[in-house]
Amino acid sequence: MDLAPLLMASSLAAPKKTFFDKLLKPIRTRIDAMEIQDRDIAHLVCKLIPSSCPFERDIVVLGRKVAHIPPMCKLNPLYEQFVGLRFRSLCYLVDVCGESLT
Repeated sequence: MDLAPLLMASSLAAPKKTFFDKLLKPIRTRIDAMEIQDRDIAHLVCKLIPSSCPFERDIVVLGRKVAHIPPMCKLNPLYEQFVGLRFRSLCYLVDVCGESLT
C-alpha cells in the first residue's frame, strides 16, 4: 500500500479553524472593511498604531549587548488587520491629502 499520496494530501490541507479563529473572524472582517475617508482619522490611526514593535529592545550593559527582547507584536491575533489599517491610512494621506511621509 502506497501512503505517499495520503501523506501529501494531508500536508496540503488547510489548517483547522480553531474556536478562537472563529471568534475573531467578525472583528477581523470589520477592521479589514474600514475605509479611511477623513484626514484627522488617518492621522489618529497612524499615531495609535506604531510602525515598528515598541517592545523590541536590546539590553546593553557596559556598552555590550547582553540580551535581545524580540518583537511581541506578531503575538497579537489582530496584528495583520492593524498593519493593514495603518497602511490604508498612510495611503490616504499620501494619495488623497497629498501629504509627504518624510
